[in-house]
Amino acid sequence: MTVDGEAVRLKSEADEPGWEVDADDEWGLAVIATVGRQLKLRREAVGLRAGEFGTAVGYGEDLVYKIEGGKRIPRFEYLDKADEVLNAGGLIAAMKEDVKKVRYPKKVRDLAALEARAVEIGVYECCNIAGLLQTPEHARALLESWQPAYSPEDLERRVAARVARQVVYERSPAPALSFVLEEGTLRRSVGGTMVRRQQFERLLEVGRLNNVTLQVMPMNSAPHPGMSGRIEVLKFEDGTAVGRSDGAFNGRPTPDPKQLRILELRYGTIRALALPPGESLALIEQLLGET
Repeated sequence: MTVDGEAVRLKSEADEPGWEVDADDEWGLAVIATVGRQLKLRREAVGLRAGEFGTAVGYGEDLVYKIEGGKRIPRFEYLDKADEVLNAGGLIAAMKEDVKKVRYPKKVRDLAALEARAVEIGVYECCNIAGLLQTPEHARALLESWQPAYSPEDLERRVAARVARQVVYERSPAPALSFVLEEGTLRRSVGGTMVRRQQFERLLEVGRLNNVTLQVMPMNSAPHPGMSGRIEVLKFEDGTAVGRSDGAFNGRPTPDPKQLRILELRYGTIRALALPPGESLALIEQLLGET
């Protein structure tokens, strides 16, 4: 491709790694297949070959075929350029909402869907700050420490997915949220001084919301039921609930009333042993001052 006599390199597979749909994500695969099919039909309707269209949008022919074949998740800029080149009047650009959801891993989407309709959410974390409380910088620093390492594209995809779940704070009416974090987790140096300061400020901001209860389990506490791993309990308006614990029921979400009672008992015991909300926020303020 040339512009004003100068060569412009078209984007290829090497430029955009990690934008594939998970093989077990049936809904995601269906969405991307539909988007790709619509792109191909519109391209053929205006008489453009794949190579010609790729040149017009700045992408190599190989990526054009992969996107149209439902093998790749198109970027937003691709859809915007395609809409313009194909004179679609905004119909292609409008696909970005569905594509945006597919970008996030299925496991995260499923969790976000539960959080979106829950009227009560309770979370205890033993090793990390809960995802609903993390700043983007803190989330990135955590994910960068995982092995094997994520590709840069996959890393940003997962950070964006984690932060996107925090729309739960914008819901009206607001759900009741409660969190219990371990003091040891707060004292761990994640991401450096500025990242830690921003994270403490975020915890204080969220912890002061009327619908949020934030507690800290002190390091000198007695052994408690959460020491085997994370506990989550989500309750819905119709009276049903879903719970999950790393240390029970194989770590899978369970709606079983008997198992839920066990998780609620454990979570209630953890909250009773943790510092009260006022003392918890005071501790976080102290840690902020020490950072």
